[in-house]
Amino acid sequence: MKKIHVGFLMSYDYEKLKTSIPPVYNDADAIFIAIDKNNKTWSGESFMVDEKFYTWLEEFDTEKKITLYKDNFCIPKLSAMQSETRERYLLSKKMGIGNWLIQVDADEVFVDFKKFVNTLRNYDSYLDNPKEKPIQISGFLINIYKHLEDGLLYVNQPTKVFLATNYPNYKVARKTKEQIIYTNNILLHECLSRTEEELQFKFKNWGHAEELDKNLHNEFFDKWRKANKDNYKQIKNVFYLEPHKWKELGYFNTKSLHKIKDIIRNDAHLQPSKFFLLKKNFGQWFKFLNPFKKNQRNFEAYFND
Repeated sequence: MKKIHVGFLMSYDYEKLKTSIPPVYNDADAIFIAIDKNNKTWSGESFMVDEKFYTWLEEFDTEKKITLYKDNFCIPKLSAMQSETRERYLLSKKMGIGNWLIQVDADEVFVDFKKFVNTLRNYDSYLDNPKEKPIQISGFLINIYKHLEDGLLYVNQPTKVFLATNYPNYKVARKTKEQIIYTNNILLHECLSRTEEELQFKFKNWGHAEELDKNLHNEFFDKWRKANKDNYKQIKNVFYLEPHKWKELGYFNTKSLHKIKDIIRNDAHLQPSKFFLLKKNFGQWFKFLNPFKKNQRNFEAYFND
């Protein structure tokens, strides 16, 4: 037990696993890939997987770390988000409670997975009795907005992402709503760096499908289509659900992952500050402090009697 287990969800964007698996392979003890046994998305759409992908996977897995987990993950009576949450829970059970349960999406690429593993090792005591003291470990995403001919547009502010937990009582997707430990670990998120056709399919079939507003959907694509390296500074409020959450764009003048990693390491703006992490972690510690929680329950019970 107390091993580093990494889980991926495999669906229509399975080709992106060729980019997201290699950075975690060496430092993971085991990797699990969950895919619907009928090749269905959470919304019930069918997708095909080229057999060449499985050939690549077998050839890449030189240390035999990867397990393919097939199950029925498309449940018609559930919403797309409920189906996603269910799949993540089943995947984590397969990975084994008592280990670090890391879930990474196919379009998320660790900048430094070894650093993240070292971070987790500082909290191994939480694996002794995970049900009694559940936590979740957060990192930050740099969201890639659009591929250009000679570079990438990205959202100029990292966003929180839940990466690992010791106990997978997920409530919404990867969120357990337990105490969060914020860490300075960065991933590139290729959420929007796709063709327009791929984006349209994604928006129809991902966990947030029911949340999309048609007017905002059209507004998003208007901005996305015209964004380039000359006008990106003038394009504001670009998030696909609540536009104001992504206020502005930045530009990487390269598509090389190694060069982008160096840029991130040397740009303080693309990483959470030590003060920010200290403040957030103190707030979480205080919020989930057991005596405080007990007093809070007593306080609420007094006024509810």
